Amino acid sequence: MHSFIEVEFRTGRLGYYKNPEGLPIQPEDLIIVEVERGDDIAQVTHLSVNDPEMPPSQQGNRQFVIKRLATEEDIAKMLNLSHEEERATEVFLNIVQRYPFTMKLIETVFQFDGNKLTFFFSAEGRIDFRVFVRELANVFKTRIELHQTTGRDEARRLGGFGLCGNQYCCASFLKRFSQVTIKMAKDQNLASNLSKISGPCGRLLCCLSFEEGFYVEEAKGFPALGTCVMLKDKKMYVVKNDILNDKVHLSDDEQLPTELNLAEFSKLKVVESPDQAPC
Repeated sequence: MHSFIEVEFRTGRLGYYKNPEGLPIQPEDLIIVEVERGDDIAQVTHLSVNDPEMPPSQQGNRQFVIKRLATEEDIAKMLNLSHEEERATEVFLNIVQRYPFTMKLIETVFQFDGNKLTFFFSAEGRIDFRVFVRELANVFKTRIELHQTTGRDEARRLGGFGLCGNQYCCASFLKRFSQVTIKMAKDQNLASNLSKISGPCGRLLCCLSFEEGFYVEEAKGFPALGTCVMLKDKKMYVVKNDILNDKVHLSDDEQLPTELNLAEFSKLKVVESPDQAPC
């Protein structure tokens, strides 16, 4: 099993490299690495990633090499790229005004050696920008790439603060987006108001997936919704489980609510469960 060093490029893309030369690389170091079209600078994010842990899109790809640790001159050059990117942004915005489509430019990133210039943008629907790319290539005299971003990717690049008061997870520590489903919201009793559990990207909050395992495990000790029990000679139905407060919410045929803790509920007689005929 091979071990790779994980790095993050200035575009946000992750890359995986071996270190056969045994360079004294540490987390957060800046290194110069080989890429498909020249050299680029990247920051070390993980020192030991095994084959099964790599994204499927990266497995089996051609392996490039680490050139060296970044020098002070390399870091100064990287900092100077921001000025070049600002000028490129102005040129992009001036040129795009002549075209019959609307694009919101999110970020402009030069490859370290200048062999590639990448523009990240958002737009409604798909855009045929082939002529636009050719004009940009004639102006900048380098390879041009245009990447249409999703709402989540746009939020990650622009950054900001969430409802919790902290930086967006995707803009601070979250390297890969995981699937967040409405089932996770239901498991956590949060599905009643989707606007409150959606981020600025318009998608469900990524943090819903962080606690899903806890709620699924704790829910094993709670009754299924719809379970019918007898309480003081009256049939009651489970309508909600409050896992954090260890309580079960019941309702009768007249929609009158009753709240019991889990220990009290466990003493009740179950008349019917949801997988059987309703009581």
